[in-house]
Amino acid sequence: MVCCCSRMWRLRGSGFAALFRQQKQASNGATLLLKYSSTKTAPQLPGMEYQDAICTLNTLQTNASALEQVRRERGNPQFQLVAMRSFLERAGLVVEDLDNLNIIHVTGTKGKGSTCAFTEQILRSYRFRTGFYSSPHLVEVRERIRINGQPIGKELFTKYFWQIYGRLDETKEAHSGSMPAYFRFLTILAFHVFLQEKVDLAVVEVGIGGAYDCTNIIKKPWVCGVSSLGIDHTQILGDTIEKIAWQKGGIFKPEVPAFTVKQPEGSMAVLKQRASEMECPLWVCPELEDYQTDCGPLQLGLAGQHQRSNASLALQLSHTWLQRRRLQDQNFPSTTLEGPGVPQATPFTPSPIMTKGLADTVWAGRTQTLKNGEVTYFLDGAHTTRSMQACVSWFQEAAVRCERNASGPVARVLVFNATGERDSAAMLKLLVSCEFDFAVFCPNITEAIASCNADQQNFNVSVENMLRRCLDNERSWRRHHGAGDCPPGRRGPLLIRDAGLSPAPGRGAEALVFPCILSALQWAAQGRDPVLLSRDTDKREAPVKPSVAAKAALLREVREIHVLVTGSLHLVGGALKHLDPSSCSK
Repeated sequence: MVCCCSRMWRLRGSGFAALFRQQKQASNGATLLLKYSSTKTAPQLPGMEYQDAICTLNTLQTNASALEQVRRERGNPQFQLVAMRSFLERAGLVVEDLDNLNIIHVTGTKGKGSTCAFTEQILRSYRFRTGFYSSPHLVEVRERIRINGQPIGKELFTKYFWQIYGRLDETKEAHSGSMPAYFRFLTILAFHVFLQEKVDLAVVEVGIGGAYDCTNIIKKPWVCGVSSLGIDHTQILGDTIEKIAWQKGGIFKPEVPAFTVKQPEGSMAVLKQRASEMECPLWVCPELEDYQTDCGPLQLGLAGQHQRSNASLALQLSHTWLQRRRLQDQNFPSTTLEGPGVPQATPFTPSPIMTKGLADTVWAGRTQTLKNGEVTYFLDGAHTTRSMQACVSWFQEAAVRCERNASGPVARVLVFNATGERDSAAMLKLLVSCEFDFAVFCPNITEAIASCNADQQNFNVSVENMLRRCLDNERSWRRHHGAGDCPPGRRGPLLIRDAGLSPAPGRGAEALVFPCILSALQWAAQGRDPVLLSRDTDKREAPVKPSVAAKAALLREVREIHVLVTGSLHLVGGALKHLDPSSCSK
């Protein structure tokens, strides 16, 4: 897909430096770049729109210097933090500035984003002004940088973006033309925004790993957390749970309290060793049921049993942060476990504010249910085998609950994509148990016809590679599912759930591949989603082949359609762009 912001493409390279020089000359001698400290505000450049900023940001995905950075740093991972410090200083900040953000730093393989969301909501419920940095975004880049739970506005994003980009662009010639890569730039921008907006605290989610992640430039967080660990990003973090735990434990800091959830024995031993080496006090969180309340079991705003450990971790993180805020720095949790293991923090009685914070937490794209007319969407960005196990458990429970209230037969549709090195085959094998009528595969492309939607663009992988991956996923599904080869007596299509209809003998789940998310959703909804229809998206897509349209006959017969969208947070984000108009906030 080609970005329509052609004006910004024309300004790439030395054009930007020239533009900034012109703006400096036009400001009556006022110094625009580099002279500003982290507490001062540079004037916004006239004519720089939000989409211009996003298109410029996207150039950091693939520019030559960024690729060279990646190649150089893979052989010397410690260099990442050295480079990050240099970029931070070029942007007008110093590491010591980050100490003023009162940071809660969270890593993990599964659940770190949900843990951050619970933690931020709890502390915001205490009326603290919160900053929240997370990744990836679902619909718009601004989601990664939040103030008081809301993505920063387009005007604010644009202003701060050009301040940071301008300072880095002005100094790149003195640093071999280098500019920070995409995630690194956004991390610097988030720190800048939080300092400018004077937040009381910042909840910072690690990008990948921990030890050499660019967020680990933080030196003095107030408390750290490690959510559930599993196998992911093996090319970067290692191919065993112990190697991954070593990376995650890299965020521990001397005398900074840290918490983790129950982990596999091997990874827990590594976390304990890392904490000991860094003189970091580490506790394991109790079960959520162990917290005593006056109002019955704790209610969570996020669905799924796997969220319970995330909520317990969030309670410990927020409780410890509040203790430090009240100048009780040494009043760390008491422990209930002695011996060779990691001590367990004693559960406390959550305040009514904490209880409300857990119940009010919203985290889009994670165990999210969205009903549009006769179509119900179940969206979860699970992208590892362990997270897919949790997704399958949640979906089966949530879908059955919805089907009990349906007024007629229900069909199930899977919309799936997975990217990178992730084990698609293992995830698809788990999804077979959900008894889908159709499995639909598409790349993480929002729509086939390019629009000015730079937030959703990814230039790190070609369209050909994305489509090839979809075809591989389709073949893998057929192998696991045995489509068309159901033995007699095997449960067939989901229509059997309604006594009035029977499945075709020996029929398995159909598998189809579509070129983009929009066409996949349109086919699955069959014109029965009023949100898709109201957005008039069908005029932007070519009609499907008659053979593909014919396969949807069962979908047209049922009373309701249930669609699970999973395998990739980018896929879920692209779906939300079309399904939930409120996800494109102002």
